[in-house]
Amino acid sequence: MKIAMANDHAGTDLKTEIKLYLESEGHEVVDFGTYHKENCDLSDFVFPAAKAVAKGECDRGIFVDGVGYGSAMIANKLRGIYAVVCQDPFCAQLARQHNDSNVLCLGGKIIGGAIAMEIVKTWMHTEPLTAEKYQRRIKKVQAIDAECCKPVE
Repeated sequence: MKIAMANDHAGTDLKTEIKLYLESEGHEVVDFGTYHKENCDLSDFVFPAAKAVAKGECDRGIFVDGVGYGSAMIANKLRGIYAVVCQDPFCAQLARQHNDSNVLCLGGKIIGGAIAMEIVKTWMHTEPLTAEKYQRRIKKVQAIDAECCKPVE
């Protein structure tokens, strides 16, 4: 699987750790930066990474900032992006099972590396539920997305 990754200065260390794990699992990681801990603007890195997922150039995205919400807010502006913030593995499981999320956002200031790795492992290895009620709900969200969001060019 091809994974887009992005972060701001608060997420540099955690992104690096997650990237190494994903590569060890055989995934291709496209790293949109940043690569340092100097103060920077999150949107400069998350927006291009989210565009890569929205365009289908990457299968999923994992973005790391201070809390996770900034990344999710930016990414969810794009059609075809279903970004979630997860702070534990149970939320990551439900975000995939019930919502078919394609972008995971993590808070480098909120969670440590050990829990973050469990969240990533759970999110990466969980598939959406196929029961009709879940698929119906996912399709409704996709219809809202198609109606309200402009396609990524």
